[in-house]
Amino acid sequence: MSSKPYLTGHYTPVAEEITATRLAVEGILPPELTGRLLRNGHNPKPGVTPTHWFKGSGMVHGIRLRDGRAEWYRNRWVHTPALDGAPYMTDHGPDLTASAAGTHVIEHAGRLLALCEANVPFELTRELETVGAHDFNGKLRTAMTAHPKEDPATGELHFFGSSPFPPHLVYYVADAKGEIVHSAEVPGATASLKHDFAITRHHVVFVEGNVTFEPAEHSGIPYGWSDRQPARIGVMPRGNDGARNVRWFSIEPGNLLHVANAYEDTQGRIVLEGPTVDREGFQLSWNWWTGAPGRGAEPVARSYTRRWVLDMAAGSVDEQIIDDLPVEFPTLNEAYLGAENRYQYAVSFPDEEGFGGYGIVKYDRATGARRIHQAGDARLPSEAVFVPAAGATREDDGYLLTVVSDLKQNASQLLVLDASGLDRIATVHLPHRVSAGLHGSWIPDSTRDDTRADTP
Repeated sequence: MSSKPYLTGHYTPVAEEITATRLAVEGILPPELTGRLLRNGHNPKPGVTPTHWFKGSGMVHGIRLRDGRAEWYRNRWVHTPALDGAPYMTDHGPDLTASAAGTHVIEHAGRLLALCEANVPFELTRELETVGAHDFNGKLRTAMTAHPKEDPATGELHFFGSSPFPPHLVYYVADAKGEIVHSAEVPGATASLKHDFAITRHHVVFVEGNVTFEPAEHSGIPYGWSDRQPARIGVMPRGNDGARNVRWFSIEPGNLLHVANAYEDTQGRIVLEGPTVDREGFQLSWNWWTGAPGRGAEPVARSYTRRWVLDMAAGSVDEQIIDDLPVEFPTLNEAYLGAENRYQYAVSFPDEEGFGGYGIVKYDRATGARRIHQAGDARLPSEAVFVPAAGATREDDGYLLTVVSDLKQNASQLLVLDASGLDRIATVHLPHRVSAGLHGSWIPDSTRDDTRADTP
C-alpha cells in the first residue's frame, strides 16, 4: 500500500470506470432534482504515484436524477495528455493541454468543462467522455482558473489565468454564449498563488496571499510560503477599462484558497469572506498534500474564516476572524453570488488533535449562528452543492447535495439535505466507494438539451 496519504483511506483512488443504473434510494428525492450532480477529483491510474495530491489525474463522477429516481452513476477519467504521462514542460515551454483536469467541473453555454488552474479546460460530453482541450476558439491564451464565476444576472463567465511568470494575471470574460468578449492583463499582480477570486455587481476581487512561486520546491507544484511575499487584495472595476484602475490593498499575512462570497454593502464598501490559513496552517496542509514526513493519515485544517471590509473611499481595510471552526470548500446559493447573502455552507474538518469530525456546516451571517450536520464515524462528505427548491421564496429554500465516503462500509452515498435545517431528506446508494475529491456542480436539465434520454 502506498504511504502517500492522498492515495489511502478516503482518498484511495477508484481503479476502474463503471456505469450503473437504477440506483437504490432511501427516502424521497424531490422531483425538482432533475439533472446531474458532477464532481471532480484527483484519481491517478493504478500503479501511478504522483509527487503531489494535485498532480493526480482527474476523474469526474456523475449521478443522474430525474423525477424522483436515481437513474445512473458513472465515473470517467478526463483523458488529457497527462493521463498517459505527457510532461507539462516541453522543450518549447509549458504544454497547457498536459492537464490533471482534476479540480472542478462546470457547465457554461452548454459545454461541460473539467478544470485545473495550470492548464486550459477539457470539454466533456454529457456522458462524461472526453472531447478535448477547449481554448475558446483560440482566445484563451493562458491557463484558466478552476474557479470561474458565472454572473447570475448576465450569464457571463468571469475567470482568470495566473502564472508565476509575467504576465502574472490575465482576466477574461466570456458571454452567455461561451465566447470570450474581453481580456486584459492586470497590472501590479505578482507571482503569488491565486487559486480563487470573487466578483461583485461592480467589481472583480483578486486575493494574493503569502504562498508564491518557489522554484526549489520539488513536488511538481512550485509554490511555498514566503514571508517576503506581501498579502494583498486587488479590486478592479468591471468593464473593458477596469484593469487600468485596479487598486491593491495590504492585508494581514495569510493564504486563502476558496472565496465564500463578496458583495458591495449599502455603504458601497466591498465585503469579502473565506477560510484562510496562517503559515503553520499552510504547512500542515502542504505536508499532507506532498506526503512529507510527520503528517497524519487524514488531512487536518487549521483555517479561520475571515471577513475583509474594503472602504474604497477611505482606502482602508477592516479585517477580522469571524469563526475559528476548521472548514473548507465554502458554498452558497449561487443566485446570490456577488450580492449580499445571508447563508453560507462549508465542510468542517477535525482539528490538529483529531477532535470533532467531518460535517456540513451552515452559517447564518445575520445572526452569527452556525449549525452542523455531523457526517458520522469514518465518513467524509464532499463539498455541499446548493440546489434551489421549486418555487423557492427564501435564500435557503433548497437542498444540499454531498457525496459521502464511508470507510467502515467501504461504500459511498449521495446525501440530499434540507438546506434550511440540514435534515437528511434522501440517500442514494452508489455502486462503489467514491474517493474523496474536490469541487463539482449541479447541472439542471434544460428544455434545449437535457430532456432527451440519456445513454446508460
